[in-house]
Amino acid sequence: MAPQKSNDSKKATRVVGAELAAVLPQDQGPWYRQPHLVRLNFCLISLILFSSANGYDGSLMNGLQALPQWNSFMHTPTGAWLGFISAASSIGSIFQYPVAAWAGNRFGRKPGVVIGYGFLVLGVALQTGARNVAMFVLGRFFVGCVSAWFMVTAPLLITENAFPTHRGVLTAMFNCGWYIGSMLAAWVTFGTQSIPGSWSWRIPSLLQVALPFIALPGYLLCPESPRWLASRGRTSEAHAFFATHHAGLPASTSTTSTPTSPLAAFELAEVQRALSLESPSPPSTPTNPTPTPTLSTTSYASMLHTPGNRHRLLISLTLGVFAQWNGVGNISYYLPAVLSTAGITSPRHQTLLNGCLQAWNLLCATFAAGYLVDRVGRRPLFLWSTAGMGACYAAVAGLTGAYSSGGERDVAVGTAVVPVLFLYYAAYDAAWTPLLVAYPCEVWPFGLRARGVAVTVAATQVAVLFNTLVNPVALERIGWRYYVVYVVLLVGIGATCYFFYPETRGCSLEEVARVFDGEAADVRAGELWREISGEEEAEGKGGEVVREEVAVAGKGGLTHRRTHSV
Repeated sequence: MAPQKSNDSKKATRVVGAELAAVLPQDQGPWYRQPHLVRLNFCLISLILFSSANGYDGSLMNGLQALPQWNSFMHTPTGAWLGFISAASSIGSIFQYPVAAWAGNRFGRKPGVVIGYGFLVLGVALQTGARNVAMFVLGRFFVGCVSAWFMVTAPLLITENAFPTHRGVLTAMFNCGWYIGSMLAAWVTFGTQSIPGSWSWRIPSLLQVALPFIALPGYLLCPESPRWLASRGRTSEAHAFFATHHAGLPASTSTTSTPTSPLAAFELAEVQRALSLESPSPPSTPTNPTPTPTLSTTSYASMLHTPGNRHRLLISLTLGVFAQWNGVGNISYYLPAVLSTAGITSPRHQTLLNGCLQAWNLLCATFAAGYLVDRVGRRPLFLWSTAGMGACYAAVAGLTGAYSSGGERDVAVGTAVVPVLFLYYAAYDAAWTPLLVAYPCEVWPFGLRARGVAVTVAATQVAVLFNTLVNPVALERIGWRYYVVYVVLLVGIGATCYFFYPETRGCSLEEVARVFDGEAADVRAGELWREISGEEEAEGKGGEVVREEVAVAGKGGLTHRRTHSV
């Protein structure tokens, strides 16, 4: 009889699958008592702060719109002109995404972050020192470029470096950093609103550099992605990473050419097998009889070549667009206008509510990423989150419509919008915050992962650009009736998630390919897998082999079955 699985083993099986769970180190205690995982997670948690630059910018525009000093400097922008000022950052980022993805594949996952730092310093300097409206808008353009480099390269480092059972949580946490930045911006603008003159908005603009620079030590200590190293033929370095940072072996041991840990051997074998399936190997030579596959054959056109890649592309595009067309863009960038339609017009009250909402967002998104993503799964979160947002948006439309009808009692009705906004954000943060970046990081194979993430975040910025140009005009002309449009959109979003967003929980990073490409993408099949992993890696404790079937949710909730050896 097979030994009874421990609770930790059951949790690991639920998160990464039975085969990988079988080779994880046992009985070593929680990660914060293991020095090698403390070092690794310090680096990866630091990278979460890179998404704060994007969040700071979004919340900053909310806060600045409520400041009379900023409105005076900008000549009280409204309608399409206000939309263009907000959209400047999106315009700056959209054309940077393909470049960031190319650089991530060509030079590694780390160098792109340095380029992001350069754009951040330039943009913040222009925005803070703006002498006129044009200079302020130009600064926002360069701040937008930061988003492309940080949002493409940093989550790849987290996904590809994380310990297997930590991958889902840490990658989901990345986009939660958005709210760390947004909360800081909201409370800074609340605190500076009473400062006379332009420093009431220049100080919040300047502090945009704070959180990314706090992340600098962790970034400098972070190793390069072992998957990128393996793709460049640097297999010994990739193995050293897995042995040192995942298995906890001493560095002197991990640099040997022979795998010294079942976990390191298993992970390296999966990566090599996945690379061999993704792209053909170059011709062998006497000096290199077993060349490593390269990424030279992958391109954006490759996203259309197979049914699996077309399915992934559909997810990346819709996920990016839906993340803004589910109504959050209408609230997040134009909160003062939304509150004004409900009768809350005081700058102090608007900035205070903005700060409270950002703190609430951070709490809800962190809970979802840390507790729900690996327990509930990705697919159920998308469905329940979208349903909750639809109900809340319908309530917002009804309440703001009742307020707009006039009468003294309608003020109380308008104020009732506030708790509904908090409920709406709780629903949004259950899935669309943590999974916006984490889901495409999982569904795309290595060779297209950088491009896939770039497509998602670029689609998000295109949707933001649309929102920032259209939303203020629509709110100005049709008011609360514009919210009804999003109720209809949320119904369509829910249907898309139901039919096309499969579950990826219970798979290693390389094994997710099987959900989309079927048996042809099985990284644990074929002669190469047997050669590089060995039979012992398919055995559980004591050498006993047990067959276990694990159901993986596919389109429309249907399942196909995978067989594991444990």
